[in-house]
Amino acid sequence: MNQIKWPLLFFAFAAASCMIGIGIAIGERSVAGTFACIIALVFVMGFGFKKKKKMREAGEL
Repeated sequence: MNQIKWPLLFFAFAAASCMIGIGIAIGERSVAGTFACIIALVFVMGFGFKKKKKMREAGEL
């Protein structure tokens, strides 16, 4: 198995945390919290995909 790509692992955990936050916000009936977590999820996943593309182009993947 290859080495762990720590930045990508961080983005994966951050995205999972945002998804968990969406579930908690829905459970608490917080519309603002739900939208905040959705927006955070979009940004985190976007940065993660961007980082992965740069790593692929640099030959690190």
